[in-house]
Amino acid sequence: MHALTVPALVRALTQLKHILVKGEAHARAQGWDPAVLLGMRLAPDMFPLTRQVQIATDIAKNSVGRMTGGEAPKFDDNETSFEQLVDRVERTVAYIVSVPASAFDGAETRDITVPTRARGDLHFKGLDYLFAFILPNVHFHVTTTYALLRHAGVPLGKADYLGPVGMGQG
Repeated sequence: MHALTVPALVRALTQLKHILVKGEAHARAQGWDPAVLLGMRLAPDMFPLTRQVQIATDIAKNSVGRMTGGEAPKFDDNETSFEQLVDRVERTVAYIVSVPASAFDGAETRDITVPTRARGDLHFKGLDYLFAFILPNVHFHVTTTYALLRHAGVPLGKADYLGPVGMGQG
């Protein structure tokens, strides 16, 4: 489970950081207030960019905690700058890679409960949790962040989302 979970989450979050760095650089190059980009939404009923990043990192770190029976760090959702969001992503990655592979032993069959406000408690076995909840959700929020910045004119392409690909690029 470690081999299925950690590299996928680290890769998604590494590319999220890359996308955020490019977004801030573009805003500054254009003379824009970066806060304008942080407040962008794809639709009025969707969360703004800042919240997309917060949710992606929360799902990633909390899922590792749940899968390993540990306790993920708690982050205040008070970021107001690209720099703070990048720091949040870096802290999330640092936590994920700090969890030993042995902590994931048996996670594929572990009972996982995820409390939600809108749908009540969701119940999974570990492997289903990874493929039906964690990865789709993290990628949704990373993709939404990408789409918001791309829509704002940030010069992003598919390679910025995917990151390095090819042999040896786990």
